[in-house]
Amino acid sequence: MTDRDQPAGDASAYPPVTVVVATRDRPGLLERAVRAVLDQDHPGPVECVVVYDHTDIRPLDLPVPDGRTLRYVNNTHSRGLPGGRNTGMDTASHDLIAFCDDDDFWLPAKLRRQVELLADRPDAAAASCGIRLAGPGIAKERRLDAAEVTLADFVEDRIMEVHSSTILIRRSTWEAVGPVDEELPGGYGEDYEWLLRIAAHGPVVIVPEVLVVVDWHGGSFFFGRWAMIVEATRYLLDKHPELAGSRTGLARLHGQIAFALASGRRRREAVRELGRVLRLNPREKRVLVTVPVVLGLLSGERVLRLAQRTGRGV
Repeated sequence: MTDRDQPAGDASAYPPVTVVVATRDRPGLLERAVRAVLDQDHPGPVECVVVYDHTDIRPLDLPVPDGRTLRYVNNTHSRGLPGGRNTGMDTASHDLIAFCDDDDFWLPAKLRRQVELLADRPDAAAASCGIRLAGPGIAKERRLDAAEVTLADFVEDRIMEVHSSTILIRRSTWEAVGPVDEELPGGYGEDYEWLLRIAAHGPVVIVPEVLVVVDWHGGSFFFGRWAMIVEATRYLLDKHPELAGSRTGLARLHGQIAFALASGRRRREAVRELGRVLRLNPREKRVLVTVPVVLGLLSGERVLRLAQRTGRGV
């Protein structure tokens, strides 16, 4: 029996949910994402708020089922994903809020399973789930072998399975931790920065099933923006002193800085950063991928493409 075949249950036991989808100039992908939101088997009401990023609103030609609402607004905050998500929160009608990137989409049981889990865990700050990476040459599932993720876990590792498209939070969590950081340079790593604050408020509980499909297309808005990546990662380290509590986690972030410096041809700075990484954690894997870039044997772009073919970043 599939999730679709299971009885929906008593709708009165399922609170309404607002889903925020921030977008810019990707109508085909947006339609797929919104259709999947409207087709959720969650028995309670679902409001989908599409936030256009300082561009003309173009309503989608989609049927809106009973119990579903589709609204369009324009980003009233700064340009980019952080401003789009914050605008969506400003206009959200309900006390449970989820986010979906416009190039990802959900499987039908996503909201229902997460709402059920949050109801069972009043101590939790948010809920997440497993993901499937799907794109040219890749189809890979990633599930966490854990019932919850804590701040200590996020300090140690990024934990990519807890993705911006997987999160369901309570409004009380949002009010406690604050909005997505619009000051983060380029918006780079905005979901990780926000997750650090969420996890400081309470654990992120995990639905073990794969319920979100992440479009893994081998590139992103940040591809090749090396100076911005360096600036944003240093901003993150300054804002979150708790990151210094893990030598492994700190080495990972400084390894990312070293790789971006090398990729941006700032080789002397990259070598100094690599020295810091080796003192923190000689086993940090980013040392191995950064050295060929420092030596000019590979470009940063080439290394990233090779990593992404295996469903990973650098």
